[in-house]
Formats: sequence, C-alpha cells, structure tokens
Amino acid sequence: MDPIASHSLDFFDSDLSVNSKTVARSLTNRILSGICITLSLLTMVPLISIIFLLLEKGLPLLGVAIFTELPPAAGMTGGGFGNAIIGTLVMVGIGLAVSAPAGILSAIYINEYAPTSRLSQSVRLVAKLLTGIPSIICGVFAFAVVVMTTGSFSAYAGGMALAVLMLPTILLTAEQALLGVQSAYREAAYGLGATRFQTIARVVLPDAFPAIMTGVMLAVARAAGETAPLIFTALFSQFWAKSLNEPTASLSVLIYNFSTVPFPHQIAMAWTASLVLVAFVTLANIAAQTIFSRKN
Repeated sequence: MDPIASHSLDFFDSDLSVNSKTVARSLTNRILSGICITLSLLTMVPLISIIFLLLEKGLPLLGVAIFTELPPAAGMTGGGFGNAIIGTLVMVGIGLAVSAPAGILSAIYINEYAPTSRLSQSVRLVAKLLTGIPSIICGVFAFAVVVMTTGSFSAYAGGMALAVLMLPTILLTAEQALLGVQSAYREAAYGLGATRFQTIARVVLPDAFPAIMTGVMLAVARAAGETAPLIFTALFSQFWAKSLNEPTASLSVLIYNFSTVPFPHQIAMAWTASLVLVAFVTLANIAAQTIFSRKN
C-alpha cells in the first residue's frame, strides 16, 4: 500500500475515533444534565403543592378581621387571630434579641481569637449537638428554668425557649460566614496598622454580614414555626396580652389547637393562620436578603 494512502487512512480512523468520543461525551453530558434538571424540578413539587394547598384553603377567610380581632369561641364563626400574630412577633423578637448577640459574638471569638483552643472546640461541639436536640426538650428546659422560677407561663419564657433553638443555628452559620472572609483582607488590615479589634469590626464583619444575616433569618424561620416549646412556656391565650408576664398566643399553637377541633370554621382559620405564617417568614427572608445584599 502507498505510504501516503496508509497515513491518510490512519489519520481518518483517528479523526473518526475522536469524533465518536466527542459525540459520546456530549450525549452523556446531555443525559446527565437532563437528569439533574428533572430531579431539581421534582424537589420543587412538594413546595409548590404546599403553597397551592395553603392558598386554596387559607385565602377564603383572609381579610382585615383576621389581623384585628380575637379568636372565636368553640363552634362560633367570625373573629381572627391578631393576638397570635403579635404574640409570635414578640416572642420571636425576644428570642432573637437574646440569641443573635450571643451567637455572633461567640462565632467571632471561636473564629478570630481562639480558633484552636479547647473552649472553642467545646463550643462548636455543643452547638452541633444542640442543632439535633428535639425542640420539645428546649421547651421543657425553658419551662424548668423560667416558668417554674416565675410561677407563670409568659412571653418571656416562650422567647427564651426560642432563643435556645435559634442560638446554635446563628452561631454555626456566623462562624462559616467569618471563615468565608479572605485572609488577605485581614493581612492587608494588619499591614496598615489596624488592631485585631479594628480589623474584625471594620473589615471582617462588614464582608461577612450578609451571610450572617442569612443564618439569622434561617433561625427566625425555624423559631416562628415551633409549637412544642411554646406550649410548655407561653401556653395560649384567647385575649390580647397586656404584659409579657402572662400566657401569650402564637400562630403555631393556634394552628395546632384549631386543627384538632371538629368545627369547620376553626379548621379553616387554622389554614389561614398557616398561610399568614408562611407569608411572614417568606417576606422576612426576602426583605433581609434584599436589604443586606444592597448594603454589601
């Protein structure tokens, strides 16, 4: 065979082999991409189903009276759950006021001041263990510490129970946010003569702040939907709370109470309360992400 023809055939076979491999890789890539897209869409099915069900069941009773009136008596119609909305906001606010400073300051210490100390390792271990503890245990703890001490169910007790639930989430997410700040920023600040405190306050925290707030909003979302801790600590009330030292209504407990009674109107109000609670958490997350991403 002519050497030139033989070389041409070898080149043609090599080119054909490369093309076949390219086609196979492209086909595999498309198949795997299609599987990933399909699975991603499937994960959205439960979320869309929940939202659709809440809108279908909760919208009929949604109105001004829902936000301004008190819950109706058993078997009665009308009314609202304005006291439960305010109670939820108050107790989540108390929990946030306690857990956010403690969690963020703890994260700063274990990440910036003593990342390898035994105390820091112990704090991380305890925080990870707390994330796996059932919420009802936190309710029992707050009942023993606050309710038994003060002698009454109260918004304070409910807020403390929620603070225990929120603290590990805020601490661990804040630590990860601080770890995400590039070490070059710290080195540049030290090179300009800044102290450690100045570097943390003016360089590290501003850069990590959006991620820290994401963790805070995740903790708020979890706390707002908790029921068991509030049953043990804040109980429930059919009336407007006149002080923080008395039983206080909340949306999660109202949903639990009304969904277990045999009265259609109360069951419908439970659906509406669920819709309001989901809307509150969603809007709070969107607002926080929008505000703090702009500031960054």
